[in-house]
Amino acid sequence: MVALPPVVEPGAELTRDEVARYSRHLIIPDIGVTGQRRLKNARILVMGAGGLGSPTLLYLAAAGVGTIGIVDFDTVDESNLQRQVIHGVADLNRPKTHSARDSIAAVNPLVNVVLHEQRLEPEGAVELFSQYDVIVDGTDNFATRYLCNDAAVLAGRPLVWGSIYRFDGQVSVFWEGAPDGRGLNLRDLYPQAPPPGSVPSCAEGGVLGVLCASIGSVMATEAIKLVCGLGESLLGRLMIYDALTMNYRTVRIEKDPAGAQITALIDYDEFCGVVSDDAVLAAEGATWTPAELRDALDEPLPPAVIDVREPVEFEINRIPGAVLIPRDEIVSGRALGDLPHDRRIVLYCKTGIRSAEALASLRRNGFDDAVHLGGGIAAWASALAPDMPVY
Repeated sequence: MVALPPVVEPGAELTRDEVARYSRHLIIPDIGVTGQRRLKNARILVMGAGGLGSPTLLYLAAAGVGTIGIVDFDTVDESNLQRQVIHGVADLNRPKTHSARDSIAAVNPLVNVVLHEQRLEPEGAVELFSQYDVIVDGTDNFATRYLCNDAAVLAGRPLVWGSIYRFDGQVSVFWEGAPDGRGLNLRDLYPQAPPPGSVPSCAEGGVLGVLCASIGSVMATEAIKLVCGLGESLLGRLMIYDALTMNYRTVRIEKDPAGAQITALIDYDEFCGVVSDDAVLAAEGATWTPAELRDALDEPLPPAVIDVREPVEFEINRIPGAVLIPRDEIVSGRALGDLPHDRRIVLYCKTGIRSAEALASLRRNGFDDAVHLGGGIAAWASALAPDMPVY
């Protein structure tokens, strides 16, 4: 396949210090001085300074990308340190953008870092993307991924996309305006968002920390290839990595002939849905606070507390007296016969999403007084059990 043309023109001549720093690039014939000047002139926006953003940012900075923008609104949490290598213990509770900026400066002070300390919203997304040459999407939810995709289409920018879950990772390049009729976007791979609750986040399902390095380095590689016009891009291909079998493979992505043209940004939370409509309806008037559950547990006939998380989560922490019945066992109907009918049932999960889905299933099957714990065990720990281990 013919390589894509470089998306960035060469910048100013390299200084003596830059020649010394990037010498191992300069002696690669496919990069050389001209390629390094393209990197120097490049503006790359990285969505998220988390698991995928961390290695991507560090390697783009080390490679000599002249301007790197970072979009993130979160602060560094202890649970991030297992995989987000751009942050350290000293950065706990700092904005991730600040920590990332400092780490980049320690790697390469020649890089101009632009911080966008915000949650990406449809308002202003296209204008923001238009300020950069390449967009790198390392976000972890489908609503933001579709927003990034559509904004990149409207801004006419190529998008390097990656995702991770447990031991698996994926990377591709989407560019609706690619030359020679090769244009594709994320909706050609995922025309519709997956059903609410069907794709757990890393916070719920977990991720092998070093997987981020494997996928993030591929994303950085694809961004560099786009800037310099190198090799064969992943445009039109999806790279799939299985860390357990150490297997990389690629599959073709074809343009969806029935795909609708992207002409404007939409409400992506509504498009993707956090929970199903049934779960939202079921939770109305049937959501307890931690205090309400605590008081009910002190009554002569306490409710049956059902933990709908997975067994590995149940081992980390639990509400005293809770019984483990994973959500899928309830939703499938396999566990309905194991639930008590002589007292109220209270469901909980980590944050309240899975328990709301399980609650909807119980309501459909005649458990009319069942409720769930709003905010899940995370809310319970915050309000009533500050010494409880959290994850």
